[in-house]
Amino acid sequence: MLSRTAMVLALFFAIPLPGRSQELTDDPGVTSAINLLEIWLEAQHAYEDIPALSLAVVHDQDIVWSGAFGYADRQHGELASPKTIYSICSISKLFTSIGVMQLRDQGKLHLDDKVGDHLDWFDIEQAYPEGPSVTVQALLTHSSGLPRESDYPYWTGPEFAFPTREQVVERLSSQQTLYPAYKYFQYSNLGLTLAGEIVAAESGVPYGEYVWRNILDPLGLDDTSPEIPADHLDGRLATGYGARGRDGAREPLTLLQVRGIAPAAGFASTVEDLAGFASWQFRLLETGETEVLSANTLREMHRVHWVDRDWTTHWGLGFAVWRNDDKTFVGHGGGCPGYRSHLMLQTDEKFAAVVMTNAMGVNAGKYTRGAYAIMAPAISKAVDSSGESEGPDPALDMYAGTYSTYWGGELAVFPWEGGLAMVDLPTDDPTGGIIKLERVEGGVFRRVRGDKALGEEITFEAGTDGEVVRLRRHSNYFPKVK
Repeated sequence: MLSRTAMVLALFFAIPLPGRSQELTDDPGVTSAINLLEIWLEAQHAYEDIPALSLAVVHDQDIVWSGAFGYADRQHGELASPKTIYSICSISKLFTSIGVMQLRDQGKLHLDDKVGDHLDWFDIEQAYPEGPSVTVQALLTHSSGLPRESDYPYWTGPEFAFPTREQVVERLSSQQTLYPAYKYFQYSNLGLTLAGEIVAAESGVPYGEYVWRNILDPLGLDDTSPEIPADHLDGRLATGYGARGRDGAREPLTLLQVRGIAPAAGFASTVEDLAGFASWQFRLLETGETEVLSANTLREMHRVHWVDRDWTTHWGLGFAVWRNDDKTFVGHGGGCPGYRSHLMLQTDEKFAAVVMTNAMGVNAGKYTRGAYAIMAPAISKAVDSSGESEGPDPALDMYAGTYSTYWGGELAVFPWEGGLAMVDLPTDDPTGGIIKLERVEGGVFRRVRGDKALGEEITFEAGTDGEVVRLRRHSNYFPKVK
């Protein structure tokens, strides 16, 4: 296995993009935001020892930035890229939900239909026979009262032995509902597996074939599949790694196949393919037309259809829905043995971010949130006709870099909003920790406080060759390491 240093050095791929995305990346403010995004992701990748991390940022119909860090397979030295294939696990549920809604729009089912109306083998024991029936809508909103899983230990390693479709059907009669329908939110892989079975039953073709024919192929998602493409192992398919043990090591895991649970967790994809999936949604909402799905149906899926009684969980039809700083986001996360992923869309701003990693124990959602916090304001300003963002001052480039703090992290100094700024790394909040600096003279700066007053001095010191070698703050020195 290669060292952490080898993993971090020169293993970043950033993709130059044509068209409108190129116009955005020509904007100085967007350029500065991309620089900060790369600095942050590189540090997080290293400090969390994530074997591979791929991420894409989308505005409307363009990938503004996509990149990757690390190895898709450490043992074979396969570098990760934005085209690396990962298991996306529960993001699969979005494709299953779209299939259900397509059939609803064709009049082949209704959301208030009982599941048993479409699956004659739906014979789970009803623990609350006087309660509401389990409906198609209840499956999509995780309010069905069904248990979380089919009754097999498929999340148990090291085998992760997922059941076949036939085994799921056979074991269902020995299971029992957990709650009355529509009483609680209970996330259920079993529920979305049944939704996939409804798609197959009402379309008359196997689930995977239906998804290929009616969703993936029409959208041009060539690198997305309803099962893990084992033929790409040791190539484009990222090897999954476990959580870090007490010794700090991550062990590679056996390639999983989700089999009968595929409608809930079986898909594989790339960040660039899911970026295209996000752009399709922005396009549909903008045009109001029908492309794979009607625009009104997509809006319906994005709206809240379930609010848990504690008001902390909100769900659309397949999509998670949440609020942050008075803005509404939709998307879904995914977590399978060896993989973590997250897709986030802010439809008003036509902004999306998607991240995929091949390691357990990683909070993938913090990377889409961080990408939004860094990139969305710069993109919004760039597309605003009021004018171009302020660019960096080339005279400050000599101070940019990474400085060791000796406290288990580092201090990144970078161009920002026409001046200079710094942030401690690693961090879960890359924009909340930004400290802006105001130049006094030469290599002497002062910290800009939140109230715009000036704080302590930060002094950059150069060696005999004129290159900056350290910075001084509060009488302490921090050597420049990169």
